[in-house]
Amino acid sequence: MQNTDRIVADRRQTAATRRGGAAVSRGDEWIAAAADSVAGQVVGRVVVCAGTDLVDVDDIRALLARQPRFADRHFTPGERAYCLLERDPAERFAVRFAAKEAVLKALGTGLTGVALREIEVVRRHSGQPALALAGRAAALAAAAGVHSWMITLTHSRHLAYAFVAGVGQPS
Repeated sequence: MQNTDRIVADRRQTAATRRGGAAVSRGDEWIAAAADSVAGQVVGRVVVCAGTDLVDVDDIRALLARQPRFADRHFTPGERAYCLLERDPAERFAVRFAAKEAVLKALGTGLTGVALREIEVVRRHSGQPALALAGRAAALAAAAGVHSWMITLTHSRHLAYAFVAGVGQPS
């Protein structure tokens, strides 16, 4: 009978584990799938941490109205400038707030010890979101073995959702 609580390491590359430019690797406590080229990521890296968060846009809208310094305290100048391009910037602020909280969850810190401004959502030339970490957030990510981040964001008038994954080398 197979022990489903533990995946036995199998580092052999067979036709079953490598097809069409993709590979699947398994270890005692991890499993990873990678294409030969995924958004510039180097093959052989794995997700070492992940986080997700869902934010109510109306809550952020209310915070922005009640606490004028909320945006200054939690968002970088670049983030504020981007969000304020909209007539109602609450959706953009909310999805960035969700991304920041998702990073904190991925790093396992909670809201203590890391300023939210140390986690910045930036835009690539393609328009895709990316993460830029500074200060203690960057140090914690490096200590966790994170070399780069993957991020996806989505929002509506009412909800904002973010998912982040820290990518690093398998141990």
